[in-house]
Amino acid sequence: MNIFITGIAGFIGSHLSRIYSSSENNITGCDNLSGGYVDNIDENVDFHQVDCVYLNAMNNITKDVDYIFHTACYPHEGLSVFSPHLVCNNLINSSTSIFSAAANNKIKRIYNFSSMARYGDNTTPFTEDQKTNPKDPYAVAKVASEEILKILSDVHEVEYVNLVPHNVIGPYQKYDDPFRNVVAIMINRMLQGNQPYIYGDGSSKRCFSDIRDLYGVFNQLLDAKNIHGETYNIGPDEEPISIAQLAELIAEVLNFSNFDPIFVRDRPQEVKNAFCSSDKIRKEFGYKTQYKLKDSIDYMAKWISQRGTKKFKYHLNLDIKSNKMPETWDKKLF
Repeated sequence: MNIFITGIAGFIGSHLSRIYSSSENNITGCDNLSGGYVDNIDENVDFHQVDCVYLNAMNNITKDVDYIFHTACYPHEGLSVFSPHLVCNNLINSSTSIFSAAANNKIKRIYNFSSMARYGDNTTPFTEDQKTNPKDPYAVAKVASEEILKILSDVHEVEYVNLVPHNVIGPYQKYDDPFRNVVAIMINRMLQGNQPYIYGDGSSKRCFSDIRDLYGVFNQLLDAKNIHGETYNIGPDEEPISIAQLAELIAEVLNFSNFDPIFVRDRPQEVKNAFCSSDKIRKEFGYKTQYKLKDSIDYMAKWISQRGTKKFKYHLNLDIKSNKMPETWDKKLF
């Protein structure tokens, strides 16, 4: 079976490549290396260093592919309020490019990785049948990509599935990006002896997914029948935790002394409580969590420690300069 993965040097993409290369599959992937690490790429992968926004390249390297996993994007939800052009241009153009290539090459199925941001301010836990309610440009772009995919699928008869993993953590995640990945940011800072930053009062609640808990579902989805057009939340719903409690738990796992988090003002448009129901994926694919959040944090922290802490890189442009910008970004406090 021939599988193509966009964003293969990124967190989810690199894990997918390892899941599927362990069986008798040929894995090809692309990445522009803006959001991942080159050493994330498995040696058994046929890697192309190219941005998937380039349609001609995607047409060429997805020939004879059976399945496409589209994970590539700039997953910078909070940043998208200040860099809407950067984030939306990348997200929508990369998606329409890979969807078009899939139609041209008669791909069997596209697995489109969406975002929990699609739900916005809905009642928690979010369920797949809720109406989308995006609250920031990133979320709007994700929903727009889903709608484009549906239209192209209807016209060109390509199967698709929308997957919504949320707040996934583990090895291979980028941890020197100051704009995203709260667990990774906090671990990287605390391992360097620095206090974590918390936006607002820290009462916002999330659930965090251990990447190892997603492996079984990903394996089943590859061979699943009659799932065309479906959307699946993939992640836990058992341990909602506030961001302030999360910081405290990370400090406990790391034995971080003199814990005294730094509170700064809220980021604009950030949803207060955001976590998903696992009922659908649990019922249809037997999803269940094996790892508690504390274990997941320890697993990730050991990987970062072994790989080495990093200075944060303010590597993305800010389209709009505003006094509402988080001071952690404006003053480069990380």
